[in-house]
Amino acid sequence: MDEPSKNLILPDDTPVDLDAEFRNSNIQEVLAKLDRELIGLSPVKTRIRETAALLLVDRVRKKLNLSAVSPTLHMSFTGNPGTGKTTVALRMAEILHRLGYVREGHLISVTRDDLVGQYIGHTAPKTKEVIKKAMGGVLFIDEAYYLYKPENERDYGAESIEILLQIMENNRDDLVVILAGYKDRMDKFFHSNPGMRSRIAHHIDFPDYSAEELLIIAKLMLAAQNYRFSPEAEKAFAEYIPLRMKLEHFANARSIRNALDRARMRQANRLFAGAKKNLTKIDLMTIEAEEIFASRVFKDGQVDLDGDELTEEQ
Repeated sequence: MDEPSKNLILPDDTPVDLDAEFRNSNIQEVLAKLDRELIGLSPVKTRIRETAALLLVDRVRKKLNLSAVSPTLHMSFTGNPGTGKTTVALRMAEILHRLGYVREGHLISVTRDDLVGQYIGHTAPKTKEVIKKAMGGVLFIDEAYYLYKPENERDYGAESIEILLQIMENNRDDLVVILAGYKDRMDKFFHSNPGMRSRIAHHIDFPDYSAEELLIIAKLMLAAQNYRFSPEAEKAFAEYIPLRMKLEHFANARSIRNALDRARMRQANRLFAGAKKNLTKIDLMTIEAEEIFASRVFKDGQVDLDGDELTEEQ
């Protein structure tokens, strides 16, 4: 569809081929990539597709000189750790870029420490530098509620929030901000900062994965690194998952990745110290049940001490 003159009034029966617009935008490629990368999360994927459809139709309307206020694209992603929020933000940045809503489509991921200074005069330069890097793309602020600490009179998070609010309002056509964190804490954050809530148009909640979905994720993670479970190891890991889900600091796919890293380490130690010297490629690829059952989850109901708690508590 050719770009019409802004002053040209097109007839109401001007044909519109949304399918062609969809194909030409190449966003189907991004949506397919999201389906491959993330197991489950049907409500999240539905919301992303709905948002993409809104933006696509909005772009077509502009080509037909149908004026409307540009949609507000700032978002809030809520859910527990390891539920795919950063991955979805990456794909959202791609969609926004392919539809022409941001210039570059890159993602800048930050936390409070990247935005807030410890001394007077440090916060504004830090926040503005991050915003400068994010311009033309998406700024992803994880655990955004830590920006607001009203109990500390000497905290400078409020200064960063004020700068962000100005940018989110005045530079909506060049920067999309996504705030992320636990749902209850984000709700409290928005309640305490109505200016921020009013600028967020899309609130997407990320559900926890089921045990069955986590097993599929585990197998995909292993395959991506040229590993695999033996049949017995797969059964053992299917037992491990619900036990791990009941313990503290569980972080969905992140906990699964950490458990697999430890299983790979145990496999390497077994192969290196074992009596079998004539190893094969299959031996190097296969995780056995003993690597899974060695976890402290089976022994005393605790998480292994080689990094899981420290990684997921942060």
